Amino acid sequence: MALRIHFTGEDLARTRIAPGCDAMWEVMLSLYRLRRRERTIVFSQWKKEALARVPAATRMLTTLAPARGYTVDFLTPRTEPGSMTAGTEALRRTTRERLHLDLTELSWRHPGRRLPGWVGHLAEGGSQTLGAVADAAEAYFEACLSPYWPRIRAQVGQERARRARVLFEGGWEAVFATLHPSARWSFPTLELAYPADHDIHLNGRGLVLQPSFFCRQTPITLRDPELPPVLVYPIEHDPTWAHGDAPDRRPTLTSLLGPTRAQVLETIAHGDCTTGELARQLDIPGSTASRQATTLRQAGLVTSHRLGQAVIHTVTDLGTALLNNHHPGLIA
Repeated sequence: MALRIHFTGEDLARTRIAPGCDAMWEVMLSLYRLRRRERTIVFSQWKKEALARVPAATRMLTTLAPARGYTVDFLTPRTEPGSMTAGTEALRRTTRERLHLDLTELSWRHPGRRLPGWVGHLAEGGSQTLGAVADAAEAYFEACLSPYWPRIRAQVGQERARRARVLFEGGWEAVFATLHPSARWSFPTLELAYPADHDIHLNGRGLVLQPSFFCRQTPITLRDPELPPVLVYPIEHDPTWAHGDAPDRRPTLTSLLGPTRAQVLETIAHGDCTTGELARQLDIPGSTASRQATTLRQAGLVTSHRLGQAVIHTVTDLGTALLNNHHPGLIA
């Protein structure tokens, strides 16, 4: 069984790597990790801690996202920032037609599963019920993902930076060939291992490649091929990610660089990023991100190079030394 994604030349021109984490995909996929018995140390510490504080409202989410099999597509709406706020706002705007279509599919795909009464109200477009689902997603994220989010986002950022370098050096052929061990690319089709046979014809829409922290084993996509095409794929992990952060460097960095510049340097160190991504991740104006990156470049702490219309920033050895407190005499 395989997932086959069919491209045209126009699709390749419109294909891109997502700018960072997508919170709604991480919510849904982390729920899989919590409920499945998997022999992996990568998530064991997080799972132990998260299970102790799962909100009761999470039952609404697990109803819509069973541990195995079909999960409703509307639970992972596509948003450009990929933030939790943007995701839940998009979730609250789900159309009645989409709710009815996905929940009918859910009932058909899980015929022996008894669904609670609120699912019927939701299928009819009940806005209050939909709001409760969004509230449940926010509560789950706050309890089980928010404490780890900077580390999750950093590792996804590192994967995105690696993909950007592969794209720069070898084009989309190299990106697709190394995306997953099962990936097979022969224009116009990308084929990957999948739980069922599934075909997506992009038809000029392009594809978003979404690296995911909680995705495991095989990539995943939406069930409805008419929705905006996205391929969510697993990243490599630092097995110690859930065991706490490195010693706090903030006071030293802040005294040397100032608070905003210190945040910019740390963000770039987590994974090469563009000026626009810096602005989005730190919630600062684009002009401020550009100015701070320029100052860091002039100090020799980062380098910048142009890729198409974007400017990508990379931390230098000197910048890494400063972050590791190996150069305490440096003055910004």
